[in-house]
Amino acid sequence: MKILVVGTGAREHAITRALALDPSVTGLHAAPGNPGIGAVATLHAVDPLDGTAVAGLARELGADLVVVGPEAPLVAGVADAVRGAGIPVFGPSAQAARLEGSKAFAKEVMAAAGVPTAEPRVARTVDEAVAAIDELGAPHVVKEDGLAAGKGVVVTEDRQVAVDHARACLAKEGGAVVVEEYLDGPEVSLFVLADGTDVVPLVPAQDFKRALDDDKGPNTGGMGAYTPLPWAPEGLVEEVLETVARPTVAEMARRGTPFVGVLYCGLALTSKGVRVVEFNARFGDPETQVVLARLRTPLAGVLHAAATGGLGALAPLEWSDEAAVTVVVASEGYPAAPRTGDVITGLDVAESVEGVHVLHAGTALDDEGRVVSAGGRVLSVTATGADLAQARERAYVAVASIGLAGSHHRADIAAKASAAS
Repeated sequence: MKILVVGTGAREHAITRALALDPSVTGLHAAPGNPGIGAVATLHAVDPLDGTAVAGLARELGADLVVVGPEAPLVAGVADAVRGAGIPVFGPSAQAARLEGSKAFAKEVMAAAGVPTAEPRVARTVDEAVAAIDELGAPHVVKEDGLAAGKGVVVTEDRQVAVDHARACLAKEGGAVVVEEYLDGPEVSLFVLADGTDVVPLVPAQDFKRALDDDKGPNTGGMGAYTPLPWAPEGLVEEVLETVARPTVAEMARRGTPFVGVLYCGLALTSKGVRVVEFNARFGDPETQVVLARLRTPLAGVLHAAATGGLGALAPLEWSDEAAVTVVVASEGYPAAPRTGDVITGLDVAESVEGVHVLHAGTALDDEGRVVSAGGRVLSVTATGADLAQARERAYVAVASIGLAGSHHRADIAAKASAAS
């Protein structure tokens, strides 16, 4: 199989790494990729948001499958362009990707499908937002309606902070916000593969959204993740399939916009039961890094089955019993104002640690061929081990060997779960 992966981040590096380990993959390409991806795939300088260009490249390469990684190309209709060229694509259409592209639309679908979620209020004016904030009470949850790279959500006890966030979102052209009731309990990420009809779950993971230890600081795209979740209730995955994933996929099909790709179910295990916090229309980052580290079934056939309506005939997925932990190394100033262009050292040393692989997120090559920072989240240092404690230890030993001026990372990824297991 020849496969083209669209995207530039650590999620795409995790996907290409898994595909490179699959003996059925005879050609691996990425558009545009990054220096880490370039070690396992041929890179192409194509705009990932340009559906015509991506479809043209796929046709030129004779690709058997295109995998669209990030949300922005999906919402922009890149998967539609590739499908229009007659090439199987793993990723939903622009219409189906609205499950992530519009939180208001996602709430509408959940209501129609009977999916349990937080009580929402959609506001398109400041007065409506203030009324919703006051009605639902603290803690206040205010979400930007459109794509915000994981940083458009404010959860706060401070009414003024909530109002200010709503006002900033509504100041944008066509702006809208979703104000929700607060959901208590731990959060879980579950990726469910869908082919428009059938669904296949991956293993649950947990990520860490706040920039600083002890869940302090601003929201980010994610500072780390781990799997398995020793504290997750038995039967959680099947419950989510029955109450969330299957009803949602069926509702999307009923609307004539079948969902093909990954339905990312962001869940809260509340005192009242499982509730959906959000849907995404693609693999989550950094959870993908740990989930794929444990997948033993070759990835290419799984993604191709989803893209071509074949999940129903797929054999059960096989998983390693090991644990996996990812620690994100972020650049100075992230998330507010990331500094870029700093040289990164120690990558070879980090990768020499047993069980560790380093995934590139925001990296580039400078004029001298050195790897430099090129984004806010720069690296995902991923480690496997016999248990969470060993995986954590390996990940942090590797992180300590990496040099990046001004960089920061959380020191508590999977710490509580490791101590309790």
